[in-house]
Amino acid sequence: VQLVESGGGLVQPGGSLRLSCAASGFTFRNYAMSWYRQAPGKEREKVAGISGAGGSVYYADSVKGRFTISRDNAKNTMYLQMNSLKPEDTAVYYCYTRPGPFDSWGRGTQVTVSS
Repeated sequence: VQLVESGGGLVQPGGSLRLSCAASGFTFRNYAMSWYRQAPGKEREKVAGISGAGGSVYYADSVKGRFTISRDNAKNTMYLQMNSLKPEDTAVYYCYTRPGPFDSWGRGTQVTVSS
């Protein structure tokens, strides 16, 4: 299993970013996927999740109405569209799934929201 995040960067408050997670090594469409984030000095938290077919989604209260999770099963890729970004969204964002007995994590992509 390999998960590779991309799309992070530095953005001003109120700006937008789109993260991508490219997956390989398992049957992508069969498994739920999630985005987590970890800010300095804080625990890793679940930001959003999506079912295998994409019909069911979850958002943390802190990002509802601002973030949108989606997936393209033909491209084995998951996305996180982040709008109206706030300084408190600054964190390393990780892609997660569990296609077998073990958790699978990407290496993360840094998102920094600052003026």
